[in-house]
Amino acid sequence: MFLNPEQAEDKSNFHDRKTGTQMDVVERLAFLEWLATNYKNFGATLEFVSDKSQEGSQFVKGFGGIGGFLRYEVDFIALEEYDDLDNSDDDFI
Repeated sequence: MFLNPEQAEDKSNFHDRKTGTQMDVVERLAFLEWLATNYKNFGATLEFVSDKSQEGSQFVKGFGGIGGFLRYEVDFIALEEYDDLDNSDDDFI
């Protein structure tokens, strides 16, 4: 579970609503540190972009501090057809 500092203080985020189980914190790790440790497990390449240049600053502001590039082309038409079959109210990101 990835939480920002405000969410980490809210105890309701550590309660499973489906089962009613209280969850325990096993480990706290900064997301960037987790990415730096695990990116190879996903076949990804990790690149750090500094906000010291105009392009870097635009990238950081545009993606909220984190971004990525897809390795494969996405077929959005096929995704729309799949989404039509799925009647849930969940957002697809």
